[in-house]
Amino acid sequence: MNEEYSAIEKAVLSDYKYGFVTDIEADEAPKGLDENIIRFISAKKQEPEWMLEWRLKAYEHWLKMEEPNWANINYPPINYQDIIYYSAPKQKIAPGSLDEIDPELRKTFEKLGISLDEQKRLSGVAVDAVIDSVSIGTTFKAQLAELGIIFCSMSEAIQEHPELIRKYLSSVVPVTDNFFAALNAAVFTDGSFCYIPKGVRSPMELSTYFRINASNTGQFERTLIVAEAGSYVSYLEGCTAPMRDENQLHAAVVELIAMDDAEIKYSTVQNW
Repeated sequence: MNEEYSAIEKAVLSDYKYGFVTDIEADEAPKGLDENIIRFISAKKQEPEWMLEWRLKAYEHWLKMEEPNWANINYPPINYQDIIYYSAPKQKIAPGSLDEIDPELRKTFEKLGISLDEQKRLSGVAVDAVIDSVSIGTTFKAQLAELGIIFCSMSEAIQEHPELIRKYLSSVVPVTDNFFAALNAAVFTDGSFCYIPKGVRSPMELSTYFRINASNTGQFERTLIVAEAGSYVSYLEGCTAPMRDENQLHAAVVELIAMDDAEIKYSTVQNW
């Protein structure tokens, strides 16, 4: 490749190196979307009743909305009944730490350039690794917690910090905002939650890596970042997926809440 090309041009013109598939059994919902699928997702996530009700209300709104045509692009009509809305890699045990994550999943993130083993030794970046519908692990949670910083999956935040989730979830992007916001609210399966207390500066970069692996699935992650007054956090999201003949739907919602004199540096890199 011509040495005069910029780094961005080289990346764009090179072969897509993230198109591989991880051969691992998955726990999946049946195809299609109705109230039973919403209940299935909520039950799988062991969510409280208030969260299920929130999802069901979002689904009711979605049924009354029409898909927009915001962008000047052409793609086949989306059949929302031909999508799997929940897919989670089966692991032999429920991992209690990064050491217990399935070896195949560890290899997947290593091929993506994210070594979870290395994450235990480095101190520059904390990572939440999400594959299909679930977070498989978050690094440096304990160290960040010493400063009062909460960095975890959305599923964990709903269980462990319900007061914060109920206060801030959909406060920036309401469920009724648009067609895809309503769909995401009804079916989102994981994502990242970050809370920075007043006057605290995060000592490391926070990052989430979303990986679609299963076929015929959609990924509907949710990111919620709250920075209290005078705080600071830098956060990066990355997304990749295998190369397939069929299209897959990726519809995310990101909510950033910065109080007085707070700063959130948010970046996303979507490499499909």
